[in-house]
Amino acid sequence: MLKEKVIIENELGLHARPAAKLAEVARRFKARVYLKKGSRTAEASSILDVLTLACQKGSTVEIWAEGEEAERALKEIITLLRSKAP
Repeated sequence: MLKEKVIIENELGLHARPAAKLAEVARRFKARVYLKKGSRTAEASSILDVLTLACQKGSTVEIWAEGEEAERALKEIITLLRSKAP
């Protein structure tokens, strides 16, 4: 299992569009990817799960992945979370 902490850079946080993109990316890999903010955990492949974290700009999120393509999934999702684009 691979883990890393990421600070959300998007001005609007993880609102609907970035959450949908994140879920889309997570589903492309043979890996299970999770996000954690505070005491809440979300499966990255679920838009609704990601939205329940209520991540605003500057939020710190722990992300971890496990499975065959965990390293690739983690790398791509971290890049997405650090993106400032909406």
